[in-house]
Amino acid sequence: MSPRRNRPRPEEAPPLDRERLERGVGSVQTWQDGEWQVRAIPASAAGKTYRCPGCVQEIRPGVAHVVAWPADGRGDLGDRRHWHTGCWRARDRRAPGVERSRSAPRYG
Repeated sequence: MSPRRNRPRPEEAPPLDRERLERGVGSVQTWQDGEWQVRAIPASAAGKTYRCPGCVQEIRPGVAHVVAWPADGRGDLGDRRHWHTGCWRARDRRAPGVERSRSAPRYG
């Protein structure tokens, strides 16, 4: 009787899909403002700087984040928005950030 193996043998493990790993894993999420196609972007695939619509701060290259767009299929690539993961999760609890110029009044 041979000993029991708890790990799959290397030849049994499915190969990694490198393209899917770099592109991130997507899902459809339902929020107060509708359904959104959401994809988690791993830090290794984040190569550009984006502006988060939740906090209006930069998402620097190498920072894991999410990209979201309307799930209704009517949007185009211009409808995609890159969010900090925490900002995306908190979007129902707070209003989106407002981008102001340096000379804009703070109250009014």
